[in-house]
Amino acid sequence: MSTKRLRARDEPCFVARSLRVAIRAGHVIAPHSHPWHQLIYSTAGVMTVAAEQGLWVVPPHWAIWAPAGVRHGIKFTGASTFATLYLRPSAATNRLSASRVITVAPLLRELIVRTCEEGALDRRKAEHRAIALLIVDLLQTQPVPTLGLPMPMSEVLRRVAEYCSDRPSASLGNAAVARRFGLGLRTLERSFESETGMTFGLWRREARFLHGLRLLAQGVPVKRVSTETGYQSPSAFVAAFKARFETTPGRYFADYSGG
Repeated sequence: MSTKRLRARDEPCFVARSLRVAIRAGHVIAPHSHPWHQLIYSTAGVMTVAAEQGLWVVPPHWAIWAPAGVRHGIKFTGASTFATLYLRPSAATNRLSASRVITVAPLLRELIVRTCEEGALDRRKAEHRAIALLIVDLLQTQPVPTLGLPMPMSEVLRRVAEYCSDRPSASLGNAAVARRFGLGLRTLERSFESETGMTFGLWRREARFLHGLRLLAQGVPVKRVSTETGYQSPSAFVAAFKARFETTPGRYFADYSGG
């Protein structure tokens, strides 16, 4: 956290504020929202971020963008150094209207660190204005890796989604899941695709991959990952992974490191 003293009377001139703290493994930040946009960045550990629009796994040195007013919760797997930037809503920042994962390349990383050292960016200072403009520009141009899973909006389908994402290795078929929640299979499949843009079967497969990515980001061996995601063998998991992401499990995070 910055040691520079910020004065309340300067608040109207801030275009960005920052916070940097150590987070223990397993810590959970309950769903909440902010009046300013938020960039959530971690240099260690793995974050699982759940927002209104979806669910994301965020490995070290990646970040999540949470627009102003969007509710989101965070779970930390492994101890973490957690940095967050709050950016005042503006014509430029408001163009980033959807939650998403962002790769943090070295330049953006240094700008995040500098902002945390300053504590806030003040529009009255030319250097601070330049830093803020560059951060916003980089946020709009960084490649976005495929780590997200759209979430349905209706209450019953969100409960179905949470049930399935919490049990990635479960062999329960789609019809059995539908019966568990008092739904017909066709109703579940039709409603799920309408709300998420994905078939229920594809969504469940993606949820297994999402869990697998979370484990891989922690350094869990592929053999164990394949078991915990419901695959019969490591080779079957690797083949499915390569077909989905066009790279191997061992190369995935290196390919999107942004470094």
